[in-house]
Amino acid sequence: MLGRALLSLLTLTLLGGCATVRTLDAAKPGAPIIYSGTRLDWFSLHGGCCPLERFGAEAPRYAALDLPASAVLDTLLLPFAVATELGVGLGVRGGL
Repeated sequence: MLGRALLSLLTLTLLGGCATVRTLDAAKPGAPIIYSGTRLDWFSLHGGCCPLERFGAEAPRYAALDLPASAVLDTLLLPFAVATELGVGLGVRGGL
């Protein structure tokens, strides 16, 4: 039971700082869409300057820890990212 609670807490912590989640609604013109979170982490790990200007979002504090989770989430979202990059409107909207 304690292990499950710790795993849930870790998951929530990573999602709040996850690069993929941060770049989803960045809406920065010209920012990468495909594998955006993974690219933001990689950019940050290699000393890239000014991620806010490039990606429209700040890099997570622990980019090395976030990189695997962002790669998985970016892979799951890949069909939507490709559709967006190609200009295909999927009619998906958030909120109520």
